[in-house]
Amino acid sequence: MLRGIHPLLSPDLLHVLAAMGHGDRIAVVDANFPALSHAKQLIRLPGTAAPAVLEAILSVLPVDDFEPHPVSVMQVVGDAAMIPEVVREFTAILVRNDLAAPARLERHDYYRATAEAFAVVQTGERRFYGNILLTKGVVPPDAPA
Repeated sequence: MLRGIHPLLSPDLLHVLAAMGHGDRIAVVDANFPALSHAKQLIRLPGTAAPAVLEAILSVLPVDDFEPHPVSVMQVVGDAAMIPEVVREFTAILVRNDLAAPARLERHDYYRATAEAFAVVQTGERRFYGNILLTKGVVPPDAPA
């Protein structure tokens, strides 16, 4: 155990987050997502809720502020205007971390973006559309690492 590290940040997940560079992406996906076929690196956190994993990741990961949409979610198939409960939870977490609401990507665009991501974290989230993609930012020289 380490002090000050969220308990959901496993050694494998911490390694991936530290190894990512500026502009690399990490996807947090639900239990139904085809993670193995879309992941360059796959970390499994069964039994966890996707919003809890997002909260843990944001406790250490800087989000890119160079691009207009550094965070994305998958839009609902057949109803692009609908915002599922889990996405509302993601948005509340983002806002608490001084980040904008996520952009919404069409399902297959989200799949493509996830396949290009540095890593995928598959949670035990059972609610549909419990998927979020984050782009890593930088830690400025005058900020604590």
